[in-house]
Amino acid sequence: MLNPSEYPVQLVQPDGHRVLAPEHAALVADVGPEQIRALYQDMVLTRRIDTEATALQRQGELGLWAPLFGQEAAQVGSAHALQADDYVFCGYRETAVAYCRGVPPGDLTRLWRGAAHHCWDPHAVNMTNPNIVVGSQGLHATGYAFAAHMDGADIATIAYFGDGATSQGDIAEALGFAASWCAPVVFFCQNNHWAISEPVQLQSSTPLAHRAYGYGMPGVQVDGNDVLAVLAVTRQAVARARFGGGPSFIEALTYRMGPHTTADDPTRYRSDAETEQWARRDPIDRIRRLLELEGHWDDEFARHIAEQADDVAHLVRTATIGMPDPAPTELFDHVYNTPHPLITEQRREYLEYLTGDPGWSSAPPEGVSR
Repeated sequence: MLNPSEYPVQLVQPDGHRVLAPEHAALVADVGPEQIRALYQDMVLTRRIDTEATALQRQGELGLWAPLFGQEAAQVGSAHALQADDYVFCGYRETAVAYCRGVPPGDLTRLWRGAAHHCWDPHAVNMTNPNIVVGSQGLHATGYAFAAHMDGADIATIAYFGDGATSQGDIAEALGFAASWCAPVVFFCQNNHWAISEPVQLQSSTPLAHRAYGYGMPGVQVDGNDVLAVLAVTRQAVARARFGGGPSFIEALTYRMGPHTTADDPTRYRSDAETEQWARRDPIDRIRRLLELEGHWDDEFARHIAEQADDVAHLVRTATIGMPDPAPTELFDHVYNTPHPLITEQRREYLEYLTGDPGWSSAPPEGVSR
């Protein structure tokens, strides 16, 4: 049962030493050295993907990018708690979740380059594409979870959002509906302390997890830079949802080390001292220290991870730069699930504009098919 606590759930301290927390440690008792190394690997690789994508934007190859630097443990730990048939509703920063769900690294930048309406096929990985409308994914996840429950599917649905989204009406409505109808959804709030330039203290005078109690669902705060603790509490919430216990709320306390997006300058609203304080709680360094303390770190493993990081960075870069430009008519694809007369008419008018031919009898321009 997720219960209120005076302190966030923590299983590994920033210095790598384990924390005596029997209830939550039992939830990850099966996670041995190899699984911890796998968690470490996913965090390192997704940070490298993030770093490469940020560089690509600075070099003019992407229109925008929302960095996840510093939030790797919250995303990787929670993603590893999910099963393949669970469904993920994300915001726009969940690159690590997408990677862990099996999205090819080369697809992660398609939307941000403007080469497509989307990054990946959501049906292939049971995860929606990046959602720019802040907080709306909470409603989508709740509706999907309730429908899955009505269909008899024993799955969990998880909605990722940031601390700023908790001030949106969509999240409030989603929490109310989910609690009233016992929808099997996990609300996963990555509290990275800054909603663009607004600190979390202006979002709420109490911990965000406490909002769950007002809606009649359990809530928990977890150290979002502790990948094992995140894995533990997410496993607990997912199991609750899957087996009929209803919704839960997780507040993962982490920190956005970089800008809100590459269009943002965080030095204008936060201090270097604050950033340096959180740098000492780095989620990747924490698990490396744990592996070192417990004798599961060696140079060969470090070299292997570094080589993989170089490979994935190269893959992201070459895939991004090599993306073909979309055909103009792709603008009208996938707007509706089935043909729609309004879209058909708009497509016809646009083709007339492109060809200068009201009857569109002449040869279409390059990239336009009849």
